[in-house]
Amino acid sequence: MSQAQSSNSTVPETDFNLLEDSEDADNHTSDSTATRLSLQFQLDESYLGQRIDQVAAAVWTEFSREKLKQWIKDGNLLVDGAAVKPKFKCEGTESLSLDVELEAQTRSLPENIPLNIIYEDDDIVVINKPVGMVVHPGAGNVTGTLVNALLFHYPKSVELARAGLVHRIDKDTSGLLVVAKNLETQFALSKQLEKKSVYRVYDLVVYGNIIAGGTVDQPIKRHPVDRVKMAVLPGGKDAVTHYNVKERFQNFTRVQARLETGRTHQIRVHFNYIGHGLIGDQVYVPRVRLPAGASVLLEDTLRGFRRQALHAAKLGLVHPRTKEEMLFEAPWPEDFTNLVEVLRTENKAY
Repeated sequence: MSQAQSSNSTVPETDFNLLEDSEDADNHTSDSTATRLSLQFQLDESYLGQRIDQVAAAVWTEFSREKLKQWIKDGNLLVDGAAVKPKFKCEGTESLSLDVELEAQTRSLPENIPLNIIYEDDDIVVINKPVGMVVHPGAGNVTGTLVNALLFHYPKSVELARAGLVHRIDKDTSGLLVVAKNLETQFALSKQLEKKSVYRVYDLVVYGNIIAGGTVDQPIKRHPVDRVKMAVLPGGKDAVTHYNVKERFQNFTRVQARLETGRTHQIRVHFNYIGHGLIGDQVYVPRVRLPAGASVLLEDTLRGFRRQALHAAKLGLVHPRTKEEMLFEAPWPEDFTNLVEVLRTENKAY
């Protein structure tokens, strides 16, 4: 594949529809500085009868409800220019104004970790994440994460929830992520994700032969017994994955999948559900499945590929400020390229 690229022109057609028609990402306005934030939001009738603390949490999702509640009590969040109590009931016609000095939103520390930056401007950073990098600090992973790297690369991201992250990919999945550099952009990108107008395409290699493309529309929730796993289960969150067959081998298939939703482990769970688990997936396909008569090279390659064969290859979005449609691409990492090349020679279709 060619070098990672971006385009500010109209996104070309591919196997899938790209960006949906999108109105303005939100109706916030701001005259924020680096540390001072001034936001306004005009309510409509959909907010009739709701408490102001509930409304604020729905409008400004990047802040916790408790923080917003405290701002209401402190008079930083006004309704029609007046201070109110958190239990104030809205009529759906009010204008909200939030004027605060931002504090650090994360306790994570900056670390000088190199980033493969595909594109950057004053509002967004698009990063090609390597295999093995955790996106957000958590239990057992408090350092060495993408958040730690972002805090070093752009110190003001400490003022943003999750250092500006609006979506994630798994530790052992490689590929593209977009990160916001200011709160307005974070709101706008989050809104695009909610509207399903962010174009996310993944390359993957699965066990078995998939005959044709299709769609998996199955709800996903946490596995009731194995809490590390997600599963297709009734009552889960809606999850939709569209896919096309790109290359067939004797015992494997290279697929391109587009996410309509973004649930945890979505692609891995959906393909395992239809009987085509990903090569190397240690969680959902814990045993390597060797085809009969596999060569030494093929056997060594399959046993040595110890992460899910999944790469976030394309990312399309509408730039929150310029409203231009942008498409970014990232080449396969070396291990993914090697896997496909070995399958082409050692497991080629008849």
